[in-house]
Amino acid sequence: MVLGLVLLAAGALKLREPTWPEQAHAFGAPRWAVPLVPWVEIVLGALLVPGLGGAWTAGAAIGMVGAFTVLVVVRMVQGSEAPCACFGALTTGRARPVGPATLARNAALVALGVLALLA
Repeated sequence: MVLGLVLLAAGALKLREPTWPEQAHAFGAPRWAVPLVPWVEIVLGALLVPGLGGAWTAGAAIGMVGAFTVLVVVRMVQGSEAPCACFGALTTGRARPVGPATLARNAALVALGVLALLA
């Protein structure tokens, strides 16, 4: 349920932030994926909160957070200073470059996804 709430918030906050697509491109997100990400987050979150979709929903959430994490690691290895605007309007203007805290947060989200998968 917590992962679902996080995904709902992240998707909604991205939609509220008009500069989020630019930030996502700067971070390295594929152009085709940028308009889809907030909506996929919202749909997955809306399914996870009430426990709908079973293992498929939890697996998709894990995959999505995993893909985000791979991109974070790539940007860290490249020494990128581009910030992660993971929570759209909440992080715009305050976003810092990705680092160990980003990886720890994503690991916690994956762990929540695994718990949802096992529930």
